[in-house]
Amino acid sequence: MTTPNRFRYFSTSREIIQLVVMLYVGFPLSLRNVEDLLHERGIDVSHESVRLWLQRLGRKRLV
Repeated sequence: MTTPNRFRYFSTSREIIQLVVMLYVGFPLSLRNVEDLLHERGIDVSHESVRLWLQRLGRKRLV
């Protein structure tokens, strides 16, 4: 049985979403800190998008 694609409804790439969740869960960062770190890397993502991704794809769901 195949696993469902959890990223199919997002317009942002899977790698960026995984990086965002990894940064937030792995380090003591706020949503705005994650937004700033991504902005320094040239990725324009709002803190609200980060919050929604974490809500839908939180720590338990990515494993």
